[in-house]
Amino acid sequence: MPNITLFINGQSRSVDVAPDVPLLWVLRDDVGLTGTKFGCGRGFCGACTVHLDGAAVRSCMTPVGAVGHRRITTIEGLGAATPDALHPVQSAWIEEDVPQCGYCQAGQIMAAAAFLSKNPRPSDEDILAAMSTNLCRCGTYHRIRRAVRRAADAMAERGR
Repeated sequence: MPNITLFINGQSRSVDVAPDVPLLWVLRDDVGLTGTKFGCGRGFCGACTVHLDGAAVRSCMTPVGAVGHRRITTIEGLGAATPDALHPVQSAWIEEDVPQCGYCQAGQIMAAAAFLSKNPRPSDEDILAAMSTNLCRCGTYHRIRRAVRRAADAMAERGR
C-alpha cells in the first residue's frame, strides 16, 4: 500500500492505506479522530462532513487518494485556532442546546461552519437551504437554524 501524507487539523499525518479507501475510515481508523461519524455511507445524510480547504465534503464518499495536498479539518480541529478553542458555530450549538442524540451534530456543525465562511450574512432562507442537505433523525432542525443564525450574528459582531 502507498504511504499517503495528509494535512489534518494543522498537522501532517502519514498513513499506509489504499488510495480508494474513504477518507472517513482513514480519519477514524488510521488517525484516531472519531468525531466524524458514519451515517449512511452514500453521502446523503452528512454525518461524515469534514472540510477540504474550507469546503464541506462528505468524507464517506471521498477517496483518500483524491485529497491531495488539501487541508482537512475535522470537528476536532474546527475551533483549534480560536482563543476559547470553540468555533462560533460550536458555541452557538451549546447556547441553543441543539443536540438531542448528538449523532449528526459533528456533520451539522461542519456544514454550518463551511456555509458561514462563504455566506457570513445569510438570510433565514439561505440557512434553511444550506442546512437542508444534512439529516437529523431527532428533528432538531429549528434549533439548528437558530444556532446557525446565532453564529452568523456572533461572527458579524466579531468582524470575522
